[in-house]
Amino acid sequence: MTMAAGTPPIVLVLAGHDPTGGAGLIADAEAVRAQGGWALTVPTALTVQTTRDVEAVMPCSASDLTATARAVTEDMPPAAIKTGLIADLPTLEAVAELCACWPQLPLVVDPVLRAGGGRELSSSALLAAFHQRLLPQATVLTPNLAELARLAPQGKTAEERAGMLLKAGAGAVLVTGTDDTRGNQVIHTLYQLTGSRQWQWPRLPGQYHGSGCTLASALAAALAAGISLEAACERAQYFSWQALQHALRPGHDQALPDRWAAANELSTGGYRNDGW
Repeated sequence: MTMAAGTPPIVLVLAGHDPTGGAGLIADAEAVRAQGGWALTVPTALTVQTTRDVEAVMPCSASDLTATARAVTEDMPPAAIKTGLIADLPTLEAVAELCACWPQLPLVVDPVLRAGGGRELSSSALLAAFHQRLLPQATVLTPNLAELARLAPQGKTAEERAGMLLKAGAGAVLVTGTDDTRGNQVIHTLYQLTGSRQWQWPRLPGQYHGSGCTLASALAAALAAGISLEAACERAQYFSWQALQHALRPGHDQALPDRWAAANELSTGGYRNDGW
């Protein structure tokens, strides 16, 4: 199918639904649209959660997930794929099979293993299946430091752990340092087999819910638009930092990224392509 002129690049998002809108499918859709793309949102799980923590996770039917994704992508072919929360083995298998249908597309995998409030969202069996079925398909993984340690526990440093994931088949690993609270700078590092690149961003005060989803989806939208990986990583980081800087606090705990404010920063020319 030929896309009409002016059609935004489409991102297929396979992730959980967060009713607060801070993370999950709502965050994904907002970030993708703010980057000029269009999100096809297919839920992998429903959740009971607040701005404080996740109280319950209800995986969606793998067959329903597959049927939904196949129907909507036949109508609206994706230019990239982004995955988020995957809550059980049948869902993981369905997501992996769907991603394998488009091996030529950029695949951004956000390994959501634990909620911002601390609740565990994964298991050893799910992690093992993730390594075998989904990780080798990823164009880029976007773990924070804690998730990186869970994915490659044998490594002693972030560099060693990222290297293990690259050897396991991941195309690249963008490690975010927001969960390292030391210092007044947040360091993000992109690891590839050809080397690494690092960015530093001013640390913002407070706690935020949905920063990882925002970054990964913004990255997927940039890749869908044909932007190179390094440039897409930088653009997504700037967008996410702006969303956190303008975060709102409608609930009683963690602040929620304001992705529309970040989009305005991009549209008014605030972004510069050299990091900080």
